[in-house]
Amino acid sequence: MRVTHAALAALAACGLVLLALPAPWSAHADPLPGGLGPCVPGSCPAIFPPVGNGSFAGRDNGVNVFVGGTMRVTGSAAEAEGRVVVGGDFTLRKTSGSSIYNVGVAGVGSRVPPPDGADFLTVGGDLTVADTQRLDAVGDSGGGVVRHAGSVTGTVLGTVVHDPAAMKPYAGLREDLTAASRCYARVDGAPRPATGTVVNQGYQTLFTGDGKSALQVFNLTADIAGPGGSTQGITFDGIPAGATVLVNLTGGPRTINTYSGTLDDNDPLNKLRSRLLWNIPDATTLTLTGSGQFQGSVLAGNPEGTTTMTLPGSNGRFFTTGNLVHGSSAGPGSGQEFHAYPFTGDLPSCTKPEPPTTTPGTSTTTTTSTTSTSPTTSTTGPATTEPTTTTAPTTTEPTTSTSEPTTTSTAPTTDTTTTATSTTATSTSTAPTSTTGDTTTSPVDTTSSSSTPQPVPVPVPDTGGGSGRLPDTGIDVGPLLGLGALLVTGGAALVLVTVRRRTR
Repeated sequence: MRVTHAALAALAACGLVLLALPAPWSAHADPLPGGLGPCVPGSCPAIFPPVGNGSFAGRDNGVNVFVGGTMRVTGSAAEAEGRVVVGGDFTLRKTSGSSIYNVGVAGVGSRVPPPDGADFLTVGGDLTVADTQRLDAVGDSGGGVVRHAGSVTGTVLGTVVHDPAAMKPYAGLREDLTAASRCYARVDGAPRPATGTVVNQGYQTLFTGDGKSALQVFNLTADIAGPGGSTQGITFDGIPAGATVLVNLTGGPRTINTYSGTLDDNDPLNKLRSRLLWNIPDATTLTLTGSGQFQGSVLAGNPEGTTTMTLPGSNGRFFTTGNLVHGSSAGPGSGQEFHAYPFTGDLPSCTKPEPPTTTPGTSTTTTTSTTSTSPTTSTTGPATTEPTTTTAPTTTEPTTSTSEPTTTSTAPTTDTTTTATSTTATSTSTAPTSTTGDTTTSPVDTTSSSSTPQPVPVPVPDTGGGSGRLPDTGIDVGPLLGLGALLVTGGAALVLVTVRRRTR
């Protein structure tokens, strides 16, 4: 059989093309929009400590709670640690527990508050505090700024600044988060391909990963709750070290009712905290309840939705494009709290949003300069600083934090920051010892997450985990590379033999 030079060249070219083809699993990883998620330096701790009431472990200038709509504090909600940004009105009207609600600094939490003088609370609408209650933006720190675009009613401790452009640094962020939430859940209208399985076993919901993908994706169209909506455990298995875990809860309304997560980080679920994102793109009503210290960050992407959070503790970033109700007199315990912990995972790159289902128009999910997580230092038009008043501390809770009175001034007016004693507590709960409903058909190793990643050490840049190609997601590249190399080598050998024969 004659082998022409053209055939040999074609054979060799095929091998080269095969080697040059991009891997079919190639993808890019992005952070959340606006650089949200990671701890923002200056003084991020190398490792965020467990929930406690010790000395400050560092400072985090990142936004911990973002609410695109309104935020209402009720029931016995105690505090929101870290920087809090609310696009609409903020209303504090508790019905039980202490009369104080802390922002920025928590008596019990990660103890990594924003830097002194940062914007502890930003409100795009009116700020209202009920009579006999007070909003505390001081705690046992040097105090922070409460920046508001609308009016203020009631007692606020901290540096209160009226700024009509308070939300300008966050322009477009609500829309970007909505688009990102839809993108994480769906690709071209279909559910994002899952890498693992989800089984509700009655006493727990078990998420089983593939053990190798850098991005572990789970899709769920049901509540995470036991029979009759009762509390249950949350267990992850088969999650490789360093992987990002994305849980998509689609449809709605949705409820998560769990006892999982602990204060001391002994629960395997705690180990996933910094790289676990709960994405709820559709629900008009989202309820987060139970007796556990909930682990991981939350993205609720429906701008028409309302999230009610009554868990004793939520440990991770919390971002909703809709409304937030924090606390309920019917909820367990008296320390319903947001604790500041970063999200450092690598999420899917979203080059275009899914078509809107509830609101007109969306924007693409990109990291742009339209949003910022740094403190606001300038305003449009004159920003006025308002003196604050103090009422006697009212508390029935055990943990007390006190700071010395301080006075700050802002030209051209003088503002007075008054500190007060504020006490908070985090209630704890143990898992139920009895279960009802379905039972598992095989043993479940609840310590299987021990091989999961520890929280990624920080400080980290505020790019939220960076971008670039994801690691191997499970497809074996060996056969493809071997075939390409074989074709190139074989082609070269045939060319050499043919040339020698013709020269004889």
